[in-house]
Amino acid sequence: MQRWTGPKLTYADVTPKAAWLGRRAFIAGAAALPLATRSAAAATLQGKTSKWSIDEAPTSKADITSYNNYYEFGFDKEDPERYAGKLTTKPWSVVIDGKVGRPGTYGVEDLAKPGALEERIYRLRCVEAWSMVIPWIGVPLADVIARAEPEPGAKYVAFETVYRPDEMPGQRSVFGGIDWPYVEGLRLDEAMHPLTILATGLYGEPLPNQNGAPIRLVVPWKYGFKSIKSIVRITLTEKQPPTTWNQLQPREYGFYANVNPNVSHPRWSQATERVIGAGVFAPRRDTELFNGYADAVAGLYSGMDLRKYY
Repeated sequence: MQRWTGPKLTYADVTPKAAWLGRRAFIAGAAALPLATRSAAAATLQGKTSKWSIDEAPTSKADITSYNNYYEFGFDKEDPERYAGKLTTKPWSVVIDGKVGRPGTYGVEDLAKPGALEERIYRLRCVEAWSMVIPWIGVPLADVIARAEPEPGAKYVAFETVYRPDEMPGQRSVFGGIDWPYVEGLRLDEAMHPLTILATGLYGEPLPNQNGAPIRLVVPWKYGFKSIKSIVRITLTEKQPPTTWNQLQPREYGFYANVNPNVSHPRWSQATERVIGAGVFAPRRDTELFNGYADAVAGLYSGMDLRKYY
């Protein structure tokens, strides 16, 4: 089903801004916000409406910013909100290198210029079988890559998260066996697909630290762990790059990580998902192939065995 057809929602349609940015409520509420979200609450981001947005109501901002996997800050869902405030996000630069004609180091404001920002309301499906709907603000990754002028030999795009163990307590932990920094990768055609974005905000505000500030990848038809956070390097390469979870547990986490209800995780089914914010007694939702974006992306995998290339 093409979920982006029909009426288009923006964050203002779902949560009236006056309800959560009224002056008195804002002043009183900002003081009570966790440190990780306090700085983001002071600014707004405007994104143009996009045809790629789905017509589902976004998950509440409170749930999006308090229920996260971001192991650089800890292994509990609440740890990112609790500890991410220590991460310094200004200034921030991203190195773009590898098989490109214009390698360089770019500020976030250069990669995601205010006039180019779009709002993309996307579904997010975690490999742990829960889901959200998030109103991201960002730019197409294809635009960023095109500006770097990919060379003919470029076939993949590798990404790397910031490594700052003094600010990210999870990187100091030996528990879990993760070899930091976190790395991810896409095929070049996946990276250039119009659904793939670099996000710098959500709910009309700059990204909170716990959600990947100041810039992260969003690939809505793949499991959430592919959407790497707090990016510091983007490298175009000829060979398939290593990815963190695939290296750690290759039997459980494939390179492609496309949402697929027909391919179970070795320890649980992927046929259904728990919708965050729907309530304890809400029924589980049936998971859709490619997270509901099959009409847009299935052609990328024509002829591939999705059980083998999971």
